[in-house]
Amino acid sequence: MKGTCLNIETRDAISRILFAPRSNNLLISSWDSTLRLYDVDRSVVRFEASLEVALLGCCFQDESTAFSIGSDCCIRRHDFGSGIDFTIGKHDDLATCVEYSEKTCQAITAGLDKRIMSWDMRMEKSVVYSELVGGEVESISLCGLYLIVAMGTSINIYDLRNFKEPLQTTESCMDYRVRCVNTFPNWKGYAVGSVDGRVALKCLNPSDANEMSCIFRCYPKSRDGRRHLVAVNDIVFNPSHYGAFVTGDNEGYATMWDAQSRKRLFQFPRYPSSVASISYNHGGQLLAVASSYTYQEANEIEKPPQIFIHEMDENDMDMGSAFQGSSKSDMA
Repeated sequence: MKGTCLNIETRDAISRILFAPRSNNLLISSWDSTLRLYDVDRSVVRFEASLEVALLGCCFQDESTAFSIGSDCCIRRHDFGSGIDFTIGKHDDLATCVEYSEKTCQAITAGLDKRIMSWDMRMEKSVVYSELVGGEVESISLCGLYLIVAMGTSINIYDLRNFKEPLQTTESCMDYRVRCVNTFPNWKGYAVGSVDGRVALKCLNPSDANEMSCIFRCYPKSRDGRRHLVAVNDIVFNPSHYGAFVTGDNEGYATMWDAQSRKRLFQFPRYPSSVASISYNHGGQLLAVASSYTYQEANEIEKPPQIFIHEMDENDMDMGSAFQGSSKSDMA
């Protein structure tokens, strides 16, 4: 799985990368105020929007449109065909995350103003809905008609059709602040990563808990005999191989895991900077890794941001024999 470095030059940190729903086009948001759409198959930039604010995140609406969130607290919609972008709304403080639900046609954002906001994109003038939640939101992820929301050490689950009250609240999900959350491809549960290097897998239905649920320390490294905190910046599941997922951390490591056997399958060679964001393509054959500083630590390595593409073949993804002879450790 030798990685290929994309020929993309960003002048500042990469905030998020995300493959398109049905193609190998990669959406890239950056602190250099530019949103890019890169065609991985043809190695060419298909779209580029230069704004006047740092971009803190992005997501697709469909193959032809996307959303971005900026340091001016605004949420923008971008049309790749026409090149037109317009502001659909804004938060009172920084928006930290944006997602789009194909099921309800809602653009959903959350941020430091302790609000979840949504816009119905079926309306000519998108209707905004806003609800205060219990704290600053670090990360969100969609799970069918449900929204998983990470705040501090807790996880709240909301129904997209009614944000008034959370359906479920998991207090003290982790010992330290949750850094990222992502849902299983089958929407039966979710994974959270914390700033101390722990990952928790949780099932929505208690009857499925024995199948996937667990908590483990993702990076059990130590300095001078003492554990140190290494944030898990992102978690992604392979859409075509049940239980296979990859974590990326702030020391530049990406690791592949098998949730069913609860084993570490493979650790990629260390990247030049922190692993800021990772994404599988729609078929699970390609894994994109953004190596970039994240502004989380004062002593973080500030090498030029880069994006690497790893190609997965069937031998790599055979869960029964993947990476035989590589170092394995139990999730604990």
